[in-house]
Amino acid sequence: MTYCCGILVRDGLVMIADTRTNAGVDNIATFRKLHVFNNPGERIMAIASSGNLSISQTVVSMLTEGVPNPETGELETLMNAPTMFQAAQRLGSAIRSIYDSEGKAFAASDVKFDVAFLFGGQVKGGKLRLFMVYAAGNFIECTTDTPYLQIGEHKYGKPVLDRAIHYGIDLYDALKIGLISVDSTMRSNLSVGMPLDVLVVRRDACDAELAYRIEPDEPYFRDLRERWSAALRAAHIAIPRPPYGTATGG
Repeated sequence: MTYCCGILVRDGLVMIADTRTNAGVDNIATFRKLHVFNNPGERIMAIASSGNLSISQTVVSMLTEGVPNPETGELETLMNAPTMFQAAQRLGSAIRSIYDSEGKAFAASDVKFDVAFLFGGQVKGGKLRLFMVYAAGNFIECTTDTPYLQIGEHKYGKPVLDRAIHYGIDLYDALKIGLISVDSTMRSNLSVGMPLDVLVVRRDACDAELAYRIEPDEPYFRDLRERWSAALRAAHIAIPRPPYGTATGG
């Protein structure tokens, strides 16, 4: 299991991914799930993955090395896709290609073809965009109404994003709230864990403003976790008790 979130606000894009993978309680490992493709000033694209690690790693490798276009013979990669939309289509096509070649073997081994991606970035001259790509290769796009997308073990972190994220929020406030969302997930699900990979892209820069790995002993993240826990405790203490029940004469 994993947890990845992407937040697209007025000033830019934030993407966060954990690194824990496991095949049982005694087989836990760390793998990078946030992959960045960058030609500074010209384009930046990032893929965060959840689901079957072998599928996601194969998809990333295909998009790095290139998939031949049967009509033109061109090797299609993310780095030569004309637009973000066409790049998302290439991501979907790579997933379907793997399913066509490996799907029967997965089914025969009773292994679910389970994978999902967050795909965000910008090509110079185009819009900064964020997509969620499903196992069938189809995708949806992030909107200003709900300016975030999640994959993996998303339910524990979603309430934080629902309450605090809006399109006009400051870019680094969005990063802070995203990290609180990840922390909330890690507190409730041991299959999500550190280190965390973080990417911040400012709109129209076509480059990474921040590409950073948060290690388990990172002082800011440890302080954030402690402050958020203390804030929740203070909030519930400050809220009056419900006026229900026999003790209050109800």
